[in-house]
Amino acid sequence: MSNAIDGLIDGGSVGALGGSGRIPAHFDADEAENDEKIEQQFAVACFEQAETYMGLIQTIKGSTLKRLTKHDDEIHDEFVKRFPELQSDERLSKLDEDELKSTEGKRRWREFMMPFESKVDDYNFGTLIRADVGEDYTEKNSIFGYRTQFYAIEIARNRRKLNDPVWEKAQAQAGGKENQA
Repeated sequence: MSNAIDGLIDGGSVGALGGSGRIPAHFDADEAENDEKIEQQFAVACFEQAETYMGLIQTIKGSTLKRLTKHDDEIHDEFVKRFPELQSDERLSKLDEDELKSTEGKRRWREFMMPFESKVDDYNFGTLIRADVGEDYTEKNSIFGYRTQFYAIEIARNRRKLNDPVWEKAQAQAGGKENQA
């Protein structure tokens, strides 16, 4: 798991298609047909990234993580500036998918992400974001978003100690297993 975590922290991607995960420049989404195998591989890549991140914050207290990317401070500063409404613990803990995916929300996130295009690997690669910070990734608790969006939200959650209960719960469960042995 260490290599996957190192790749995630260094801004790498879990590439389902064996490449960088980037969309080719000549790709025309309007003309593209859905390929079930590619969709499945993409879903697997998203799930693997989510699983890796949960493993990370269950193993290391989120508030003590040094960084998720080399650009954490810049991502966080821009997130605070561009999304002041998401700066309370309450709003950051329970995300509103409809708000994130509204026409206005999409525009704002796109504008937020563009400065990171040349800085963050796979800045616009699809990933899963937990809607409720207190819950694991599930079908109901997963929002499909973008890599830089994920980083912004999770960096803020870690700095505000909102992911620490995930670590505490994992430690308590690990302690309970040791006591049963």
